[in-house]
Amino acid sequence: MADQITPREKDFSQWYQDVVIQSRLADYSPVKGCMVIRPNGYAIWERIQRQLDDEIKKTKTKNAYFPLFIPESFLQKEAEHVEGFAPECAVVTHAGGKKLEEPYVVRPTSETIINSMFAKWIQSYRDLPMKINQWANVVRWEMRTRLFLRTTEFLWQEGHTCHKNGEESEAFTIEMLKVYQKFAEEVLAIPVIAGLKTESEKFAGALRTYCIEAMMQDKKALQAGTSHNLSTHFAEAFETKYLDHDGQEKFVHQTSWGVSTRLIGGLVMTHSDDRGLVLPPRVAGLHVVVVPVFGKATKDLELKKRLLEKSQQLVDAIKEECKKLDYSIEIELDADENKKPGWKFHEYEMIGVPIRIELGPRDLDQDHVIATRRDLSEKQTIKMDKLPRWVCSQLVQMQKDLLEKARKFREDHTHQASSFEEFEGLMKDQGGFVEVPWSLDAESEKKIKERFKATPRCILLDEANKPIRVQQPCFTTGKILPEGNVKVIFSKSY
Repeated sequence: MADQITPREKDFSQWYQDVVIQSRLADYSPVKGCMVIRPNGYAIWERIQRQLDDEIKKTKTKNAYFPLFIPESFLQKEAEHVEGFAPECAVVTHAGGKKLEEPYVVRPTSETIINSMFAKWIQSYRDLPMKINQWANVVRWEMRTRLFLRTTEFLWQEGHTCHKNGEESEAFTIEMLKVYQKFAEEVLAIPVIAGLKTESEKFAGALRTYCIEAMMQDKKALQAGTSHNLSTHFAEAFETKYLDHDGQEKFVHQTSWGVSTRLIGGLVMTHSDDRGLVLPPRVAGLHVVVVPVFGKATKDLELKKRLLEKSQQLVDAIKEECKKLDYSIEIELDADENKKPGWKFHEYEMIGVPIRIELGPRDLDQDHVIATRRDLSEKQTIKMDKLPRWVCSQLVQMQKDLLEKARKFREDHTHQASSFEEFEGLMKDQGGFVEVPWSLDAESEKKIKERFKATPRCILLDEANKPIRVQQPCFTTGKILPEGNVKVIFSKSY
């Protein structure tokens, strides 16, 4: 493991890569554009998967699995969809030693093949709503890749639902958006803004796309999840109909929604520092490590025995206390004598273990330990009888503190502009999120993308989940639409 991580201020992109590689989250694959997720990274994904799956099932959505390969003709059925994904598709033309009669596309997403099954399974209003989710891998042929953030193959969950009408599908689209927002903030400690995508930025084939947007430490935006109201677009393409109460055949209204391993990249860029990975406790694979520091006890076998016994007692006491509080943790005792304490401390700091506890001969005599919380890196002396409760409370507090720290960072780097001149100055000098009143003018959107490499991240929503409307002049055209302009956040993004 390398000794140094490139400072964020010097080169944020290299810093990110250094943290991912040195904390052993992932590595580059022999297959160009793909990654190998290492055990440290996969442990995070497992905790994300486990907790998010529980939330998804609370919506009465059930898990299933659909094929990796999609007949090419399926994508052709929905014009917007095939146009949006065609450049990213990997196509299989030969298999079993011969050319296939019809090529198969390696799924970039599964709306089409899942719709082919929905059309078979749904006959009556009694079959609705139908809510299906799958945890799977997808392939999108990317030109420029970055570990977790944009790779040719990645892991995700994709939910697909069918409803009787547009009101139900819209309500469920919003429900899943709120599930993602709550999960990002309460589990990942990533503050997000929920909003609506513009027409140019929405999902290919959707009526509306909602999203959650987060700000990374370099002040760029990261789209952390999306929820799409598909209306009847795919249902019409695949003849997905149901017989309603009135005896009439009607098209189902659909949603799809998903998050991916990109969330791990978001965790790194939101919380980590120049010493390595910082993880919110709710997604850490290992929460606490107890390190006996033998010192003079190396040759004093009786003292060594006492140190090890006390260390194990502390481990057991911490487990028991957390169990009482219904707080699930992973804790390890590291008594490996082949590695020096300093190396161990550096290692656990690098991989982001939330709490490290040191116990040496002097600490044993004084009935205390030295404890360090990863995000603070300040050593504290804690009495042994107080340690179990302290550990549990600090894990909870660290989760809250990381969210508040990230939220303050976002607030400090969110700006308002009422004119293009103000907008231009902020984009050039400040970066971050720039909130503006906008008429959704397509020409100005194109101009901003070309000039600043920035995009409209989302249209802000009110409490009723409708676009916020203001009687303020558009920051680019100066016009006010009859219904009012919308509030939009622009930013450079990943």
